[in-house]
Amino acid sequence: MNRDTDLEWVDDEEAVQAETYEWIVDAGSAKARIDKYITENLDEEASRSQVQLWIADGHVSVNEGPVKSNYKVSSGDRILLKVPEPSRVEIIPEDLPLEVAYEDADVIVVNKPRGMVVHPAPGHSSGTLVNALMYHCNDLSGINGELRPGIVHRIDKDTTGLIMAAKNDKAHASLAAQLKEHSVNRRYLALVHGNISHDQGTIDAPIGRDPHDRKLYTVTDRNSKRAVTHFTVVERFGDYSLLELKLETGRTHQIRVHMKYIGYPLVGDPVYGKSKGIKLNGQALHAAVLGFVHPSSGEYMEFSAPMPDDMEELLSILRGR
Repeated sequence: MNRDTDLEWVDDEEAVQAETYEWIVDAGSAKARIDKYITENLDEEASRSQVQLWIADGHVSVNEGPVKSNYKVSSGDRILLKVPEPSRVEIIPEDLPLEVAYEDADVIVVNKPRGMVVHPAPGHSSGTLVNALMYHCNDLSGINGELRPGIVHRIDKDTTGLIMAAKNDKAHASLAAQLKEHSVNRRYLALVHGNISHDQGTIDAPIGRDPHDRKLYTVTDRNSKRAVTHFTVVERFGDYSLLELKLETGRTHQIRVHMKYIGYPLVGDPVYGKSKGIKLNGQALHAAVLGFVHPSSGEYMEFSAPMPDDMEELLSILRGR
């Protein structure tokens, strides 16, 4: 599957604004209804009835021609979906606590707390980072539309750490291009189950929707994208390991999926983790370092944020065992 996004780039949790999706049907998917095929392979949350409405409104084509919801796809079919712009919504600025690591006329870098969603979405219309930024800033870029002003990339709700936002369209274009070129320096700290014997490693495994549960992601060759994660063991605690991870690509839930794939899931991960062992209110994953070239000055800038208190306390317990 390919995605055409021009200036927009959202990594980790990928974009849900108006976009064009393209799929080439493989032999294993032949004879599936097109509404079912799109629903199962779409990167964003959309019900089958929503997909059927898009088809009825002419937002879907097959081999450049119109199609109906009951059409059964064939191997080699080229499917195009142009997701329409979301309905107009009003995002209310909210005076929420905001830990600002850096700010100027072009960019703001924030240390996001656990439990905060980055931008409004169904079920999260308030209390998001966007609500807080709109209160804090008088100026945010408009490239990503009304739902995500200034947002260039995302991190999961329960992942803590550094995230940057653009305060004008020029800055947004520059930061988005750096993310697309994989030149942004993003390093994470994660506590995982298991004792990793080797000190360093690289996981190069494509990620796509889980064919058995479309809300999840998994390592798969079907309708997937290349995903590369580099890791270094920082500290070992017998049954647990503290890792530093560097993202080469930015796929949805990439670190969480990759660590589960190699048998070392993140502590506290409610989706991809283990039910037994030490507990944490959300996955033990922290965006510790963020580095990029400033959109106006051309100077490389790098920021770091300490681990949240709950992760630090957990490490202290493990060190004392």
